[in-house]
Amino acid sequence: MMKLWKRASGALKDRKSLFSISFSRRTSFRNPDLDSAIIHATSHDDSSVDYHNAHRVYKWIRSSPANLKPLVHSLSSRVNRTRSWIVALKALMLVHGVLCCKVPSLQEIRRLPFDLSDFSDGHSRPSKTWGFNALIRAYFSFLDQYSFYLSDQIRSRNRKPQVDSVNQELESIEKLQSLLHTLLQIRPMADNMKKTLILEAMDCVVIEIFDIYGRICSGIAKLLIKISPSAGKAEAVMALKIVKKATSQGEDLALYFEFCKKFGVSNAHEVPKFVRIPQENIEAMEKAIKGVEEKEEAQEEEVVEEKSIVLAERPEFQTIITDKWEVFEDDYCFTCKDVKETDQPRNYNVDPSLLPLIVIDEPVYLTHTLPDLITF
Repeated sequence: MMKLWKRASGALKDRKSLFSISFSRRTSFRNPDLDSAIIHATSHDDSSVDYHNAHRVYKWIRSSPANLKPLVHSLSSRVNRTRSWIVALKALMLVHGVLCCKVPSLQEIRRLPFDLSDFSDGHSRPSKTWGFNALIRAYFSFLDQYSFYLSDQIRSRNRKPQVDSVNQELESIEKLQSLLHTLLQIRPMADNMKKTLILEAMDCVVIEIFDIYGRICSGIAKLLIKISPSAGKAEAVMALKIVKKATSQGEDLALYFEFCKKFGVSNAHEVPKFVRIPQENIEAMEKAIKGVEEKEEAQEEEVVEEKSIVLAERPEFQTIITDKWEVFEDDYCFTCKDVKETDQPRNYNVDPSLLPLIVIDEPVYLTHTLPDLITF
């Protein structure tokens, strides 16, 4: 009885919202047709997702940059007023689909226009909704970070094209690994969350994981080939850190997909084969970095020895006789602390024969079709 009452109450709220926008005028910030599509796509019905109206929203975004402001205004107003986990989750799924459009106008959004980092459902007791609240907060955290990342990517492409340096590619992979870490926090943890809407949202999350982890593996494979003898020690250390994290995240992914399979997420049953970075490759990179450090130490020792030899051969240094002991000029002119580093810059050259090559059993190409909510 209570469930029927909640559905009736939610349907009434949706109708009220649709009725109010029927009197709205079209302006640069308002589009009544777009508002209507957003309300339908983010309804209070937890048994289904209105894909038809979701696709209408995507079509508007792709058709003209002028539709971005009405979208932001309508969606933020809808989210800021709601206390329903159903409406909040559908809004996040809609935003996810909008970000997947990757149109140039999205660079204007940067961060999401609303805040669900502290969301709490207001229609049921916390003991029943804590799992939904946690999932929405985690999903929002990822999309907020992802929106900022995409905005930067679009801005970079709009600038004058240039070849990325090794350091830039390393930073790009690190950002993707950060996104993947945030994605893996999105999971249904309560027993009462096996609902159609939750499964639809998790399908979107799993597909996003496929894409981002695949890009990480491809980026690492290309990066290790590019690391040349001219690569600096800092870059080699950073690359090793990224490779180790990718290996660790691969293990986390295996556990995550196993959890999703048991929960009933359909896309988790079709896990593609990812690139596995062999342990010997990691050890080879560590050996290369160690070799650079040993070479650096040897060069520093040679500099100290050369200075000592030169000083010993100079005839102008004489012994000074005192009442108690003999002191040589070089004793108080040069100590270990007084030895200065050479002014010449040091090059950290890595022997390319020591660098690993990733063995890829299969190319990292994603052949999966995205869920209807985020494709066209």
